[in-house]
Amino acid sequence: MISHIPPHLIRLACVLALAGFLAGCDESEDEPPAQPRPVRTVTVEERLAGETVSLAGTVESQTQVDLGFRIGGRMVERLVNVGDTVEAGQALASLDPMDEENGRRAAEANLTAAEAQLSEARATHNRQRQLFDRGLLARAGLERAEAALASANSATDAAAAQFAIATRRLNDTALFADAPGVVTAVGAEPGEVVASGRMIVQIARDGGMDAVFDVPAALIETSPADPEITVALSQTPTVSARGRIREVAPRADTVTGTFRVRVGLIEPPPELRLGSTVTGRAVFGEISSIQIPASALTSNDGAPAVWIVDPTSSTVALHPVQVERYLPASVVIAGGLSPGDIVVTAGVQVLRPGQSVRLPEAES
Repeated sequence: MISHIPPHLIRLACVLALAGFLAGCDESEDEPPAQPRPVRTVTVEERLAGETVSLAGTVESQTQVDLGFRIGGRMVERLVNVGDTVEAGQALASLDPMDEENGRRAAEANLTAAEAQLSEARATHNRQRQLFDRGLLARAGLERAEAALASANSATDAAAAQFAIATRRLNDTALFADAPGVVTAVGAEPGEVVASGRMIVQIARDGGMDAVFDVPAALIETSPADPEITVALSQTPTVSARGRIREVAPRADTVTGTFRVRVGLIEPPPELRLGSTVTGRAVFGEISSIQIPASALTSNDGAPAVWIVDPTSSTVALHPVQVERYLPASVVIAGGLSPGDIVVTAGVQVLRPGQSVRLPEAES
């Protein structure tokens, strides 16, 4: 059996329940309004942009020559190695000169004999001329003396020519640098028997450097007449130099189908050495375009879109855009944006239409 509850306790319980209800209502009414969400933005600008083309290449000398002996023989010494710096007239290598020395001595002996015969023929001719002038010699005798003198002259000229050839061959047993430069390759070692014309030392002459690239035919066709090219070390991009196209191969490589293009470097830094691997960059077809950071792009029903801030109300709205192409860190917009639009670049995934935003660091 339930005991009787006093009326004053019932009234107290009702008062407490009513007070709790009213307190709950006051708490809900006192909730602060939602704060504007901070976002990062960028102001749309129309800028000149184009297609950036990058190709890998190497640094070479503008003039590179292969030096070799004009005659064949056994090479007895090579005085330089790859990487050595040489001056004009410096000895590079030499052949065994014994055969050429013997040949020069033989030619010199022949020349001496021919000159002696010429001297004798000249003296005989003078005597015959005197006898003929005094009427003591027939014309036939004088003509024989003149013929002998002409023959001796010809023999002396031939011997002199042979002596000059022998002297040159002896001189050709030594190989000299014709201009200052750096040795980039060697083609024979001491002790080898080399043929005439074989490359013994390859020298990159001082006076200029090229960046050499193999360029596809499509780029050759679309390239501007004289593009400015930036050439940078592949492993240290901060080391760079400007360049201009100096030479384009007239025909494509039969295997790769590319054209060899040489870009003359303008005041290259010392770090751009011969043989360095470089990257060449050029911009083709500069036109006005709008680029925004890739982080600003979101989607609306599967189509690309961006959040645009209304500067008057500080609220955002979702606008569809047309993307022309995607770049590593940005996108080129073909339509949907105008210069001056404020586009959200960070926090795009948590926004909703009409939401208030705060721009702590507006960027332009």
